[in-house]
Amino acid sequence: MVNKGDVAWMLTSTLLVLMMVMPGLALFYGGMVRAKNVLSVLMQVMTTFALAVVLWAIYGYSLAFTEGNPYFGSFAKLFLSGVTLESLADTFSEGVKLPEMAFIAFQGTFAGITAALIVGGFAERMRFSAVLVFTAIWLTFAYLPIAHMVWGPGGWLLGDGALDFAGGTVVHINAGIAGLVGAYLVGKRIGYGREALTPHSLPLTMVGASLLWVGWFGFNAGSALEANSTAALAFLNTLFATAAAILLWLAGEALLKGKPSMLGGASGAVAGLVAITPAAGTVGPMGALVIGATAGVVGLWGVNQLKRWLGVDDALDVFGVHGVCGIVGALLTGVFTAPSLGGTGSADFSIASQLVIQAKGVIVTLVWSGVVSFVAYKIAAALTGGLRVAEEEEREGLDIVAHGESGYRF
Repeated sequence: MVNKGDVAWMLTSTLLVLMMVMPGLALFYGGMVRAKNVLSVLMQVMTTFALAVVLWAIYGYSLAFTEGNPYFGSFAKLFLSGVTLESLADTFSEGVKLPEMAFIAFQGTFAGITAALIVGGFAERMRFSAVLVFTAIWLTFAYLPIAHMVWGPGGWLLGDGALDFAGGTVVHINAGIAGLVGAYLVGKRIGYGREALTPHSLPLTMVGASLLWVGWFGFNAGSALEANSTAALAFLNTLFATAAAILLWLAGEALLKGKPSMLGGASGAVAGLVAITPAAGTVGPMGALVIGATAGVVGLWGVNQLKRWLGVDDALDVFGVHGVCGIVGALLTGVFTAPSLGGTGSADFSIASQLVIQAKGVIVTLVWSGVVSFVAYKIAAALTGGLRVAEEEEREGLDIVAHGESGYRF
């Protein structure tokens, strides 16, 4: 059975995820860099998303969502072979299907936004050509196998019972560690730690964060694959967790720095969204509040204390927010899915056992994506003449150097 309401909801959700990237993520990131680099970040977000979607159509969907082995799918649907108006994709309900094209489009936007998230780690200093070469390699050997392992038929982590409703491991931890590795390999921005590298437009960042929050309802609730009560639960949890994270992040800033900031509020929103992503369809609303509140506190620590400990210039805090809060969300999914805590788990659900499974998923993602990222950056550097632009080009700004344009008239 194909339900027209399900189809309408999935097409709408796909549009919402697209809005998360353009303009949501682009504006969120663009506002946080300096004025001379705003167009470069917008370009990198837009182009990495586009590249990922094209590769998804050619071979990505096939490698992620066809039967193969526990780590990769197969080339059975290379170039979307066999996908027609009549072909169907499974949902989580017996006998209920979706047009396969709707499922392909929805999952394609997930691949695209994951690639685009990484841009924040090396913002303001990486060659545009190197960004694109890295994206193609990383998507192929990090995103696709992890998506298959967690969501694909016969996937290794799926078979172990890992819970990841909408992409805590597949999207956020995956992108977070890739951004961190890139920040280390590209090196710190000129002047980092010696001069203020402040955001040039916090209003743009606030607008971007707001669009991310709105779009995230498609990201999380759409992952139910049907217009049903699970989608409603994911919708409600996405609302609650994000609100709690904003308040706790701002409270933490007020205590530590004396003043709550707009950047903190926007970052808190994303922290809550990231943390609830793997749990959205399996925890109860009160569990979502706790997960969001925890993310607000831990995310604030991640972009401040942890970042100093790591000694890295993760320019837009990809790891501090997406990596750290993705780990928090993945682990707490194993706690609050328990029916005794309001979750939807089975009657014999074991928090301890599930935590072990969740931790395994986190570690596998960190190691797999970290190693692939390192190799991908090295290959990109070799093929493009180095990862980083020249010092004088970095001082001038990537907008003019890389694209021959300026975001503003000075």
